[in-house]
This record gives sequence, C-alpha cells and structure tokens, in this order.
Amino acid sequence: MARVLIVGAGGVGQVVAHKCAQVKEVFTDIMLASRTKEKCDKIAKRIKEKYNRDIQTAKVDADNVKEMVALIKEFKPDIVINVALPYQDLPIMDACLETGVHYLDTANYEPREVAKFEYKWQWAYHDRFKEAGIMALLGSGFDPGVTNVFIAYMKKHYFSKMKYVDIVDCN
Repeated sequence: MARVLIVGAGGVGQVVAHKCAQVKEVFTDIMLASRTKEKCDKIAKRIKEKYNRDIQTAKVDADNVKEMVALIKEFKPDIVINVALPYQDLPIMDACLETGVHYLDTANYEPREVAKFEYKWQWAYHDRFKEAGIMALLGSGFDPGVTNVFIAYMKKHYFSKMKYVDIVDCN
C-alpha cells in the first residue's frame, strides 16, 4: 500500500520502525535511515527476528538536502516520517518538496543554536506544500500531537467552552 522512509534511528525511530513493520498491509516497504547505519541495521535485525519482516537501511545526513533528495529518489517512498532531531526538520521538508513526497514529523523545528520551539518556520512552508499537492503533518508526536487530540476530543464531547489547558510534562 505505502512505502515509508523513516529518518532517525534513536528511541522514537526504533518504535516507529517496529510499529510500521507490524502493519505490512499498510506499510509494504520500509526504509530506516540515519547518520549511523549500524543503528539502523540493529533495529532491522530485531524487526526481522520479531516480525519476520525485512526492512531496508541506509546512511544519510538529514542536514544535507542533496543527500536526502538522492535517498528519496532512490527509495521512492510515499511518505517520509521524520523522527530525527528537531533542527533537521527544514532540510528534510525541503527534500520532500523537491521530490513531491508527503512529510510527517513528531517534533517541531527548533534552530540548532537556540532551543526555541515555534511553529512559524515550518508554517512558512504551507503554501509550497499545498502548491505541490503534498501533505506536511507537523508535531504529531505525543506532545503536542496526542495531547492536542485528547483536548479536541474533550472539547467536542465534554465541554462547551475551554479558556486554557495546563499540560504538566514530567520528563
């Protein structure tokens, strides 16, 4: 059904790769790419042992748009799931725009020099993604992703009005 390129082989990347591997009727082909191919290979080996499913692996510098474009053109995914570092969002989005591939991330962009989370940098891509006819789903991790879904559900089913929501993060 869909070919997925997962960029990032840290803790979240490992979980995403395992979850995608569990639903082969949805994700027919999976590639896991990271700057450290050995990490990808270890994850792929565990997936093979656990689900008897082969996934491809690759080394890529997610900061390098040309490398990302080359990998996307080679693998031909339907969607890129970015679970790399937040400051790598924009180069990966640029690569998706250049190749016409859908984009999803779990963490919102932050500049490398300053940990300052804001949507404005990624929202600036809206018109370009729309014109290209591709989707960019931003910040779909637990916080803000899942918490926003919970809040929307509560507002729809339990509250007629909400003024604000406090989220306590225990990390």
